[in-house]
Amino acid sequence: MTASITDVQHALGARLAALARIVELGTGRADQASLTESAQLLVRAGDRLRLSPDHTVVALAGGTGSGKSSLFNSVSGLELSPTGVRRPTTARTHACVWGLDGAGPLLDWLQIQWRHRFARASALDKGESPLHGLILLDLPDHDSIRALTDTEADRLIKVSDLVVWVLDPQKYADASVHRRYVTELAGHDAVTVFVLNQSDRLTPEEREICVADLRELLADEGVGGPRVVVTSALTGDGVDDLKAVLAESVAARRAAFQRLEADLDRLMVPLAKDVSDIPRVEPVVDDARRAGLIDALCDAVGVSALGEAMENVYGVRSVDWVGWPYGRWAARLRPDPLSSLRLGDVKEEIRSLVGSAVSAQPAEVDNAVQALADGLTPGMPEVWQAGVRDAARSRSAQLPATLSDELSQIAPPLDRVPGWWWLLKIWQYLLVVLFVAGVAWAGSILAYGVLDMGKAPAEILGDVGVLPWLALMMASVLGLGALSGMASRNFVVLGAANERDRLEKDMRRRVSTVAEEMVIAPVETELRRYNDYFGAVAAASRK
Repeated sequence: MTASITDVQHALGARLAALARIVELGTGRADQASLTESAQLLVRAGDRLRLSPDHTVVALAGGTGSGKSSLFNSVSGLELSPTGVRRPTTARTHACVWGLDGAGPLLDWLQIQWRHRFARASALDKGESPLHGLILLDLPDHDSIRALTDTEADRLIKVSDLVVWVLDPQKYADASVHRRYVTELAGHDAVTVFVLNQSDRLTPEEREICVADLRELLADEGVGGPRVVVTSALTGDGVDDLKAVLAESVAARRAAFQRLEADLDRLMVPLAKDVSDIPRVEPVVDDARRAGLIDALCDAVGVSALGEAMENVYGVRSVDWVGWPYGRWAARLRPDPLSSLRLGDVKEEIRSLVGSAVSAQPAEVDNAVQALADGLTPGMPEVWQAGVRDAARSRSAQLPATLSDELSQIAPPLDRVPGWWWLLKIWQYLLVVLFVAGVAWAGSILAYGVLDMGKAPAEILGDVGVLPWLALMMASVLGLGALSGMASRNFVVLGAANERDRLEKDMRRRVSTVAEEMVIAPVETELRRYNDYFGAVAAASRK
């Protein structure tokens, strides 16, 4: 079933939209010459589709002496394009229009000068009404001396909806036509017609030989099933056949779309090469690779070392709070093994440790980023692999410093004292007070009850019978203090491990945030660009 004009237009519009995506996404990845030509086609297609869809632009193209202008006059039925005898050449494009309504902007776009525009009024010429909507152009001779410096013929051949190549029996195999134009228009069979003109100079047998030779030549150049019309502008033979071909194209109103489709098909050949073998990739970095990158960056900045330092500092600081006071006081009589730690400035030491760890390991950071990119790009074309690597490294210069700044902001709050440290310290000093009170009570009993140094202020302060119980109480206080000190050390170890876990989790979260913003997000953008580009190539290639 033949598709309607609307369906054809919508299909072409979808392919052109895909081509626009190719131009947008392919910069720096696809062949620049193809992208430039694609952008030019988009501009040309936009202009042509915006202009009159009711007119079909047909260009008569040919070399000097092919009888092109005479054929133009024969088709139009008027002497519109000048012809010569001694050196017949066409200097400027002439246009004959069947139906002027709406043709003005299209002729302006074609840059046809006003004095070279002519009209056929279909209402006055009933015999040529099937050509209503035809804009017939007589192009300058492509091989004339003037054509060497004027590209008007080349320009109009590229933008015409249908190109009619007018060839003469002597030069139908002219390389200037075949190499320069016909080969380039291979695949444009639906919008290309070949006219073997001046057939009156040939016998019927010679005519058949020329047509067969021309068809074979065109087939060798990639023109499948070429439409060949034999004419004689001098005798009028075959002119009606040519008019019938033009009328068929005009009536179908599809030549403009077919020309753009043919241009698009030819353009997509290099862009779509081996697209079927190109693997699609997941546009999102999977959890395993994401975790691998974060682990590698954490190793690069020394998260474990920082956590261990935090755990050690936590334990050292706890000595002043939860250790048995008598043990601490006894330790002060010995040389202080902790003085080298400079605990009063330890927070700045850890900040310095964070910064130096990041700045000292740029190679590890780069290796982590490289490993992520390499794991995501197997099977991708080299230029796109390089694109993913470049995206991963796009902010690598700032990555170490950013990690340093982020982790420096979460240096552990070393001045924070857990609440249970306060309670335990109060309890331990209460035991110290009880022990001191017991010692004072025992001294009072010895002084007043044993040595009889005088009368005790209170009977109980000199009662010798209380002394054993008092000794038991003091021993219990010492034992309870020692036991609470040992138990607190276990809690300190557990608390230090928790603090280390908290710090490492916080640092890992910061590293994850930085990695997401500076590495993963650019990589995922490039992966989506890769998929979108090849999806657009497939869509633009689909008919």
